[in-house]
Amino acid sequence: MTFARRIDLTVNGRPHRLEIAVHHTLLEVLRDDLGLTGTKECCLVGECGACTVLLDGISVDSCLVLAVEADGAEVTTVEGLAVDGRLHPLQEAFLATGAAQCGFCIPGQLVAATALLADDPQPTRAAVEEGIAGNLCRCGGYEQIIEAILGAAAVMAADGPAGGEADSVARGDPGR
Repeated sequence: MTFARRIDLTVNGRPHRLEIAVHHTLLEVLRDDLGLTGTKECCLVGECGACTVLLDGISVDSCLVLAVEADGAEVTTVEGLAVDGRLHPLQEAFLATGAAQCGFCIPGQLVAATALLADDPQPTRAAVEEGIAGNLCRCGGYEQIIEAILGAAAVMAADGPAGGEADSVARGDPGR
């Protein structure tokens, strides 16, 4: 016998009412019920960070959260980082630095970095290393990932009158 429960979630700004099995994880609901496959399924024990999402603004491994525990919560996945078709500065920086290698860990890295920059808009290199410590990269691209996060932080900090110039520097545009 499978027990089901109705939950309400806001995912990437869109409300959802779902009838789910009480044993399903948030990861399962995101991928299987909502079709948001940017959140990756990998270790299923909270070791790799590939399934990282923001749950009410806090970075969590969605494989460790029962979906019923997220009832009433706001969830942000990697698909929710871009706004109105414009990539988030972190996404742009990851592309510009070549941080996205195989791409499997990148969604979790991006979401963890989003939480990091929300808490610490001007992190040090050590703070970035600590902030993404729960997200494993098997391709060894940590240097580019750290560079991308620091570059995005600079762009986001300068997102005012000087934002255009800082943005071109972070993207590596030679013609700034």
